[in-house]
Amino acid sequence: MLNLVLFEPEIPNNTGSLIRLSANMGVNLHLIKPFGFEITDKRLKRAGLDYKELANVTEYENLQDYIDRAKPERIFAVETGSSKKYTDVAYQPGDSFLFGPETKGLPEDVANQFDRVSLPMQNGSRSLNLANCVSIVAYEAWRQIGFAGSNS
Repeated sequence: MLNLVLFEPEIPNNTGSLIRLSANMGVNLHLIKPFGFEITDKRLKRAGLDYKELANVTEYENLQDYIDRAKPERIFAVETGSSKKYTDVAYQPGDSFLFGPETKGLPEDVANQFDRVSLPMQNGSRSLNLANCVSIVAYEAWRQIGFAGSNS
């Protein structure tokens, strides 16, 4: 199973969409505090369409709490600016993908702890929407491991 890790997410709609994505893909969604919203936010619920009961979502106090409790084997920091594209890696079950807050991305000291990958973009572009980035990377990793657990 793959692990999607949101470091201090700020926008409830993105997190709600990713709850739905994680339920449909059968992956774990890890949320690292602090959040820029209340986990009970109605926008989060609306975007997740009540998929929270179908998803495996775990909350953590900080990044070290995630590392200690989840014991990830490999963590990929997904951010802008890395020379390694997300498609340059051979993914494995159990891999974790760490995404930063929507408005500022991962802090440099956090990103530097892990293997960094990025999504190609046009010059001058700042970033993609968080939910879109997570979806792109997650589906590539899932494709590489044979769409494990899917019905097709």
